[in-house]
Amino acid sequence: MYRTRVIEYSGKGDPARSLALLWRTSERTSRKGKPDLSVDRIVRAAIEVADSEGLQALSMRRVADRLGVGTMSLYTYVPGKPELLDVMLDTVYGETARPEEVPGGWRERLELIARENWALYLRHPWLLQVATSRPVLGPNVTAKYDYELRAVDGIGLTDVEMDSVITLVTGFVHGTARGAVEASQAESQTGMTDEQWWAAHAPFFGRIADASRFPTAARVGQAAGEALGGSYSPEHAFEFGLRRVLDGIQVLVDRRGGTT
Repeated sequence: MYRTRVIEYSGKGDPARSLALLWRTSERTSRKGKPDLSVDRIVRAAIEVADSEGLQALSMRRVADRLGVGTMSLYTYVPGKPELLDVMLDTVYGETARPEEVPGGWRERLELIARENWALYLRHPWLLQVATSRPVLGPNVTAKYDYELRAVDGIGLTDVEMDSVITLVTGFVHGTARGAVEASQAESQTGMTDEQWWAAHAPFFGRIADASRFPTAARVGQAAGEALGGSYSPEHAFEFGLRRVLDGIQVLVDRRGGTT
């Protein structure tokens, strides 16, 4: 579960060891010559720990426990937690679908990319706790970036604009997904459902929500609450925001005289 805000940073490990792990240039077999332990098995177990218990629970010892082996045996394959985290990131980034043919034009291609990233964050909420300003230079991350860039290649944008468009779309998804995950975890963190929270606070809102003093907030808040069934809808925020992001990119493409 995504219980506490623990921030990890990608790229903290030894670069030579991380790259060797990411690209599997120095895969080791067990000393008995049996495939009972491998980098892939260790990484999958680590992802399972992060998915089920949160990133704060991830440690070499916890992964070893899940595999039923001694902690020190992991170091035969993985130098440490920083390198392990890099490979975890690269592994889950390999999950996004990348069809060669997408009906429609660049908007449809970007929409698919946004939805794939949205689904990825919801499957692995711990991704939102990893700062990736120093990117993981693994095969899956590289392939994902290449695929996403090809969605807007040849439509009139410069190379820098292509990179910026992908950063805009994925950044929007990252922020919206964070709100969705936090909303989904609110009940477990506070011990109250949304309905219980509103019921507890409603008597006080009547005292402070002066429509004559805050007329716009009162009007819009009521309209949004009735339309969305609450104060916040992650799904609406994603759908509405994605359309506006694509509309903004459309302006840039039109200005460049681009094509679909």
